[in-house]
This record gives sequence, structure tokens and C-alpha cells, in this order.
Amino acid sequence: MSAAATIELSESLEDYLEAIYHLERHDRGARAAEIALRLGVSRPSVTGALKALSQRGLVHYDPYACVTLTSEGKRVAADVVRRHAILKDFLVKVLAVPPAEAEHAACRMEHVLGAGVMARFLDFARFVEVCPRAGAKWIRGFGFTCHDRGAFPECARCLEGPGPGPSGHGR
Repeated sequence: MSAAATIELSESLEDYLEAIYHLERHDRGARAAEIALRLGVSRPSVTGALKALSQRGLVHYDPYACVTLTSEGKRVAADVVRRHAILKDFLVKVLAVPPAEAEHAACRMEHVLGAGVMARFLDFARFVEVCPRAGAKWIRGFGFTCHDRGAFPECARCLEGPGPGPSGHGR
């Protein structure tokens, strides 16, 4: 069972863990002011979140010291970071979403997709990336340009013929 399944966390608390995780990677810990700046929240909001995370055993928190993740906190934060990276990569590499937009969307999506959906999403993303024929061909075809026009007579879009949009697919 994943850490996310064993500990109920709000989207906000997951964002705090993710911020601490990234700040810890650059230093030995994170200060409340750095967390507030990174998340665009007030210092009192950070204090409340850190207390909540501390009560759940996810951070070591002392108001006058750096905040660090506990081993459980690292596990939960790494899961959030992993989900975010998978989603952002898929949005950028497969759907051709601009990186800044993909970053924002991945941040929202990482919190709402359940473990089962994320597992299937990861399997699909791996398939698309590593399959030498179907994956690459699927990405090319989905890039809103049909390179195989007419090659698949059962394709409703090929039967439509050129339409509005850059691909001739009405997009």
C-alpha cells in the first residue's frame, strides 16, 4: 500500500511536502520563509501546515530550526514528486502542452488521480515512450498531423478528408 493511501493529506499539505522535498535537495532543510516564498503563501499558513505535517509524523518541525522530512515524509513527498513528473512529462512529450501550462496542470492532477489510475497512467506513458513501433507512431499520429492519411480506411478522420485546422482533422 502506498504512503498516500495510508495517510490522508489535503492537496495543500501535499504541496508543502513537495516544496520541502525540493528545498531539502538543495540544502539540509527548509526554512518557513523559503517554503512561504516557494508556495506563495503567508508565514502563518506555513506554520499551521508544518504543525499538521509534524502531527502526522511527516516532518521534523521546530519553529526556530530548519524543517526536514521524516523517513515517512520523504516517502510520501517522493510519491507526490513522482506523480507530478510523470504527468508533466506526458503532457509535454505526448500531448505537446507547453511546459509552463503542463507544470500547472500536473500540479493540479497529481492530487486528484487515485493510485489505480496513476498506475495505469504510468503503464501507458511507459508504453508510449518505449514501444519502438506503436508508441512512436501513436505520438506522431496524435500530434494533430496524420502522417498515414489514407493508410487506415477504417479511420473516420481519414474518411472525412481535409478539414479546418493545422492537421486537416478539424482540430
